[in-house]
Amino acid sequence: MEYISDPGAIEKKSYEIIESHVHRGKFDEREWAIVRRVIHSVADFEYADIIKFSEKAVEAGLAAMRRGCRIVTDTRMAKAGISWKALEASGCVVKCYADYPEVASESRKLGITRAMASIMEAEREAIDGIFAIGNAPTALFKLLELAKEGRIKPDLVIGVPVGFVGAAESKEALAASKIPHIITRGRKGGSTVAVAIVNALLSMLENEN
Repeated sequence: MEYISDPGAIEKKSYEIIESHVHRGKFDEREWAIVRRVIHSVADFEYADIIKFSEKAVEAGLAAMRRGCRIVTDTRMAKAGISWKALEASGCVVKCYADYPEVASESRKLGITRAMASIMEAEREAIDGIFAIGNAPTALFKLLELAKEGRIKPDLVIGVPVGFVGAAESKEALAASKIPHIITRGRKGGSTVAVAIVNALLSMLENEN
């Protein structure tokens, strides 16, 4: 059996397959670059139907990255997946507060998820930046709560938590807010999707230079 072994050729072929199966439709060029990268990462064409962008969401993310913003992830997996080479070039920094001892302590003391406590810790350190939430709906709910209180002002929220409990609801709550956002409607999402979106934005930033 013949197969493609060159990494560049594999990626090129993958994108050709995506382009042949999915019409970019309502997405502008930069939005489509994000959608296509997500589809490539998870091999699921349905993402072309469930990814939603708020007005000027991509520009909001890029503007934050241009100034070297903080990118907060809800999992170590997401943090590990973001391109360190692109981060170094951008001047951005990735933070994941899940393993902070004070976060674990706060979670136990208040009887809340560690993901919620992580967002509270993120707010104590700074109020802005990009938040990439791919796993924990409770993190997204807490972020929205703090934003409503004026305690945190995200530049962009990538809200793509996966799951059966609270995932769809948390994303609909984000969609109803005035915060610039990129979401996946329904239950699908995950850290891989969050990483793909962040890396797509970082790639756009690199191509500007």
